[in-house]
Amino acid sequence: MMKNKFNIFYTLLSVTVIVASVYLGFKLGINRALMSNGSIEVKTPVTKINKILQLISDRYVDSISIDELVESSIPLIVEQLDPHSTYFVPEDLKAMDESLQGSFEGVGISFNMATDTIIVINVIEGGPANRSGVEAGDRIVRIDDSVVAGKKLDSNDVMKMLRGEAGTKVSIDVQRQGFDKEIPIILTRAKISVKSVEVSYMINDTVGFIKLSTFSRNTYSEFIAAATKLKKQGMKQLIIDLRSNTGGYMDQAIKIADEFFSEKVIIVYTEGYNFPRENFYSSGKGRLADIEVNILINEITASASEIVSGAIQDNDRGTIVGRRSYGKGLVQAPIPFADGSGLNLTIGRYHTPTGRCIQKPYDRGLEEYHHDLYDRLLNNEFFATDNIHFDDSLKYTTPKGKTVYGGGGIMPDVFVALDTIESAQDFFRNISQKNLVYNFVMNYTDKNREIINNITNFEQLDDFLEAQNIFDKFLNYAVASGINAKNSELPEVKKILEPELKGLIGRNTPLDNEGFYPYYEKIDVTLQKAIECFAKNEK
Repeated sequence: MMKNKFNIFYTLLSVTVIVASVYLGFKLGINRALMSNGSIEVKTPVTKINKILQLISDRYVDSISIDELVESSIPLIVEQLDPHSTYFVPEDLKAMDESLQGSFEGVGISFNMATDTIIVINVIEGGPANRSGVEAGDRIVRIDDSVVAGKKLDSNDVMKMLRGEAGTKVSIDVQRQGFDKEIPIILTRAKISVKSVEVSYMINDTVGFIKLSTFSRNTYSEFIAAATKLKKQGMKQLIIDLRSNTGGYMDQAIKIADEFFSEKVIIVYTEGYNFPRENFYSSGKGRLADIEVNILINEITASASEIVSGAIQDNDRGTIVGRRSYGKGLVQAPIPFADGSGLNLTIGRYHTPTGRCIQKPYDRGLEEYHHDLYDRLLNNEFFATDNIHFDDSLKYTTPKGKTVYGGGGIMPDVFVALDTIESAQDFFRNISQKNLVYNFVMNYTDKNREIINNITNFEQLDDFLEAQNIFDKFLNYAVASGINAKNSELPEVKKILEPELKGLIGRNTPLDNEGFYPYYEKIDVTLQKAIECFAKNEK
């Protein structure tokens, strides 16, 4: 990024020097023909830019691509507006569209590269890899003619090699446990659906849980399908996990919030200098209006996630649990261009029902804006609320008299500090540095691949893992790697580590996240606090 900025600065500096040199040449009587009409009249900054480009095209000393000059200058212009107006070149716009449309064109696998090996974690049912016989646990050693085993590639490099237009082919060679030779597989890429509902399940007899990873084009339909399933299983209360959900389509957020209201209320409104205020109301026909709802947020929760959180909080509809959200309250309109590039232009601010704009300040420049989360960490905000100070001029009141603030994210109703490990810090740091948890899980999964790949429900998974003494096996594995836990640390270590180990193994089964979250919930402090809030409301 710094290199790009330098190039743009150099280009603009060069333009300035060229124009200044021409003017100086005229004053000195050198090549008067260049400026035969004297100074050039420009009526607006826009015409000045056009004139400069024309001068460069007609008179610059070397051959230069005006198109490339313009393309390199546009990001600098857009950067002067706000932190979220963005110019996309065609390939970046396509990638962004894929992430929001809820689909991409590829082979349909998820993989991990914690080592120098590409290990297939899961295969999407019905996708090209699944139809061609790729299995979880396979090691990809070659993609087309490129050897990838043992190479220090990042996940983006691998995705670029595996993704491509539907109908095109890619060949891979895999190593599989129990086979002496590599297995060659030819895959025909296809359109792959990406789920924004990571998981949905019943925590207990009455409490349902839905985790949303993004707000893509299909998020609302996925959410309603998940909520309907949970209602049939007896759900009376729902926890929506929006932690680290950075947003997406605003209309999907509005539709989801709408489902929780039986009357007409404002969900959100938008307003901008060139756009008058527009209110977005609930329909009053919410299918989840009889369901208690709590929402989990953290410092990465942003944009559309904050619309849902703000609507629930400002209308006194539920409890927000966690830490202060990111604070992105700017509305972008996508503007595509014929060459495949596009502009996401900020056209307004969105406001929660009480009238607050939760966009955090950006008047001190982009660098400080993007350092905000780091500053919050240094300010101890992730661990206590004492250092969070809101401007009283941005104070608002909900219908039931609760005080909420604008000017920088959604402040939760119930604060939960970032979880830290106190007494066993050295042990956890040491196993993390050697990546022992991941290595143990992958080794264990490989040794039990035949059983694990045939697990079809959580009860089956739990019965299997309960009989395995997973925690003791990991401790032995850690000791063999030179790391010991003190006897005094073992109760805390087991409390934290055993659910994590089981959950990670569960994620390597066909259950995917439905094999992970039911274990992880036991050590998820924020989730446990949300469950407690339901219990308090019942008293």
